[in-house]
Amino acid sequence: MSIVRRSNIFDPFSLDVWSPFDGLAPFFDSAPRSAYATEAAAFANTNIDWKETPEAHYFKADLPGLKKEEVKVEVVEGRVLQISGERRKEQEEKSDRWHRVERSSGKFLRRFRLPENAKVDSVTAAMENGVLTVAVPKEEAKKPEVKSIEISGGEK
Repeated sequence: MSIVRRSNIFDPFSLDVWSPFDGLAPFFDSAPRSAYATEAAAFANTNIDWKETPEAHYFKADLPGLKKEEVKVEVVEGRVLQISGERRKEQEEKSDRWHRVERSSGKFLRRFRLPENAKVDSVTAAMENGVLTVAVPKEEAKKPEVKSIEISGGEK
């Protein structure tokens, strides 16, 4: 154990102060966990990637094990894309001496404010192999109108 001071000012929140829990990590990591608890935590922390191309905005979410009936894609408040889902699972085991039921549920909700050039009436969504893809087409960019102006002058 060593305590390192980087200055002569005591900092109680310094990162290099000795921690009494340093050697206990292997004990906590090897503790049995429910597969449902790990799965529910991953589901609740679902990440969604947003990619913009010249034609559209694409949102991709990895939702393994989820059915398309358990996912909802909506445009709310005019220009807000809302992607939500809920999963419920139940596993039951019976034997002569015991009966075990394990239930799990998880929800997620992500909201994205769409830019002004998004066609909110043409949003499409597809789910394939646990990957949800939402496409939001863009309105065509209006080209600025160029008006030619004649130059008058006294040259002859």
